[in-house]
Order: sequence, then C-alpha cells, then structure tokens
Amino acid sequence: MTHSSRVWFPESFLSVMRQALPDSADFDAFIAISQQPLRRSLRVNTLKISVADFLQLVAPYHWALTPIPWCEEGFWITRDDGDDLPLGSTAEHLSGLFYIQEASSMLPVSALFDAVPQPQRVMDVAAAPGSKTTQMAARMGNHGAILANEYSASRVKVLHANLSRCGVSNTAMTHFDGRVFGPALPECFDAILLDAPCSGEGVIRKDADALRNWSAESTREIAATQCDLIDSAFHALKPGGILIYSTCTLNQTENQHVVAWLLARYPDAVEVLPLGGLFDGAERALTPEGYLHVFPQLFDSEGFFVARLRKIAPVAAMAKPGYKVGKLPFTPLSRKLTDEVMAAANKSGLYWDNSSLSLWQRDKELWLFPTAIEPLLGRVRFSRIGLKLAETFPKGYRWQHEATVALARATPDNSVALNEEEAEEWYRGRDIYPEAPLPRDEVIVTWQQQPIGLAKKVSNRLKNNYPRDLVRDGKLFKA
Repeated sequence: MTHSSRVWFPESFLSVMRQALPDSADFDAFIAISQQPLRRSLRVNTLKISVADFLQLVAPYHWALTPIPWCEEGFWITRDDGDDLPLGSTAEHLSGLFYIQEASSMLPVSALFDAVPQPQRVMDVAAAPGSKTTQMAARMGNHGAILANEYSASRVKVLHANLSRCGVSNTAMTHFDGRVFGPALPECFDAILLDAPCSGEGVIRKDADALRNWSAESTREIAATQCDLIDSAFHALKPGGILIYSTCTLNQTENQHVVAWLLARYPDAVEVLPLGGLFDGAERALTPEGYLHVFPQLFDSEGFFVARLRKIAPVAAMAKPGYKVGKLPFTPLSRKLTDEVMAAANKSGLYWDNSSLSLWQRDKELWLFPTAIEPLLGRVRFSRIGLKLAETFPKGYRWQHEATVALARATPDNSVALNEEEAEEWYRGRDIYPEAPLPRDEVIVTWQQQPIGLAKKVSNRLKNNYPRDLVRDGKLFKA
C-alpha cells in the first residue's frame, strides 16, 4: 500500500484543520506527516532500573535512542532488528525495564509533576492500558497512592498486567464511569490526570482508519461527555490541587472549548498554569491560553493536547451518590501478625516500606495496600488494591508473582541467575533445570539482575510458577 493512500481524511475534518492551521505550509506539513508511519518510542521504568544503567544494558543491541525533550526517561527508538523481534518480546520489556509509550503521551504526566513534584494521592481517571499510571508511579517512587480508574471492563485486565510487569505497588484500581468521582470522593486528591476519551484524531499515523467514523456531530457528543468528566474530576480535587486535562485529538471542540467550559462554570475557583516553560521548544505548541496543542508535524509525534489547571477555591459539592458500597471484605493485620509476615517475607527476599504499604487479609489471602488510599476505603468500590502478597497455608506462605517482581531484592544466598536460554524457558512457562547451584530450595530467579519470579526446587528442577496468562510463545529476546 502506498503511503499516499494510507490515511483517509473526511472533507469536513479537513475544513476544521484548515481553520486550526491557517498557514497553508503548516497545513500541508500536517497532511504530509500524517501519511508517515509513527516513530516508535519507549520510557525507561525507573522503578526497576536507572536511565544510565538501561542505556548501558541495551548498548550492545545498537538501538538508536534519541532523548524526548519533555521526559527524561523517554526515548525515540530506531532499530535494525525491528522486523525480526517485536519490542514487546525483548527480555527488557518482559521484565518491566521499559514501557512502549508514544512520545507525546508522556507530556501530561510531565506537566503534572512539574507543578506537584511529590503528590500524596493522585487519580488517573481513564487509566488503561497503563502508560501514564506507570509513568506516575515511577515519578512517585511507588510512594503515596494512585487511584487508577478504567471504565472499559475489557481493558482492566490489561491495566493490571502492565502495573504488575512494571513492579507498581502504589495503585488501587476502580472500574467506573469517571462521573462518579466528584460526588463520591469530593476534595480527595492532590492531583488528577484526566486523559479524556476522545475522537482520536491525533493517532492517525498509528491507525490509518482513525477518522472513518469522524463527524462534527460525534465530536460535539464526545465533548459533552468530556465536560461531565472534567466537572467530576474538578470536584474530586483538593483546593490547591492540580488538574491535567489531555486528549489525543486535534479539534478545539474537545480541547480548548472543554477547558473554557470549566473556566466559565467556576470562574473564581480555577486558574490556568501555562505550559510554555515545560521543556525547550514547548513554545512551538503553546496556545494563547497557555495550553500545549501538539500537532504531529511539530515534533514528529502523535497529536496531543494538554492543559494544566489549579483549583484555587472549593466549589459547592455535587449531589451525594445514591449507591451502597458494601462491606470491605478485608481486615487490617494486627501488629504481631504483620511482624510475623514481614519476617517470613524478608527470609524469602521480599521487602517493603511499612509506612507506604500495610498488610490486609481476606480469607487466606494477604494483600499490601498503599496506606495513602486507606482514607478512601468504604467510599467507592475498588476492583483491586495494591499487591497480592501471599496465600497462607498451615505450613507458611505462597508468595505471589506480582509481589515478587515488585518487592524482591536478590542476593547471592536467596537467588539464582538464569542464563539466557533458561530465562526464555521461564517466560514460556516451562520448568528450569538450572546449571548454576541453588543456594536453597526456594529461590528468586533473575535475568539481567532483575527478579522475574520465585521458584521452588523439586528434585533437580525449578518448578515454574510464572502466571499462565502471561506465558509467551513465538520469538523472544534477542535474535
């Protein structure tokens, strides 16, 4: 297929873009770049590895990595082996060392933390598949708490898989229409990211059919929902808190007009924090209001819109929700039991900070909840909170995979370093017959010095307990 026929533009969409880009050279540049494939980009996951160590680790692969100006962990990537091996099948991706994230989608989180470097409680209103939630968790160093909400049931599972792979421990997941949070959790968050559902005009380089169903009418309908969502988010924000409103679309109806609607509704309670100084070159995307309106031709990226707002005064509460939350099926562990569990976990090489995470029990399950989320328990129904640490048995504990990859500290006396072939077998869900001697019967298994699981010795093999829904087939690692 020739590039000239890649993207289908409805005529009515083009007339909207001509108004947005009155300079004909600018408009032509937009049309031209929309036909070009999108540059790949990734973000180093600093919960697991520093940027410097990551660059050293991947140096032998000859990946060409170009820094992304607005995210110091972000890089555009070009690689010769791309046809042979998808980026998502590399060892470094499987062990959570990086996240495949489009460059411009890193902007909203950068804008948030530029204004609030250490928020205690944050909400991501539309979180799946998890690129921005994992970016925020890394910026927070897994401290505090993130309420990660996703309305689409089918995407909740993907969100959890990505949080788990990246070793995120400070999230609590909900599955609601974002309109519930203003009524249910008024003035509860230091910062809120509303990366709003939108018409997706900015993603045409990734999806040539993105505009197939585009119409001015559907844009207006989407904007009405966005107004409801931004209103709800604004109510859930504490006075003094920061709200980031972003979309991956290009029209003003879903972008500037939605923010203008909020400003008109609460003229004495909200102010715009301009983004012109966010990074070198930001002024190229700056709107008169102080927002970033990133057209694809500006930075050779997807299209994106970001506005940063501060709540400067409380606003009248929304009507209280009518639903019943139900009884929380968890109870906090006593001090004595907490000490016992911690001692046993430490013996297996699992460690956590008691001030950030606390132990709760449900039947035979032990969970670690982010302490910063505890004031919200009982006010909304959570679908998953923190990390599942263990299942209890008369003989002790069965530590869970997601807790191992988030909390394990490998030492020579509690772990075994797999070779490349063994690590591949691990990700394929097969038992390992390790060449290296085992220091004990239950070991943390590592590859590239990263914990990738916990395994028990059974006769001369390590029993594979890699979660079945994560098991991979096809080509893995480097060619």
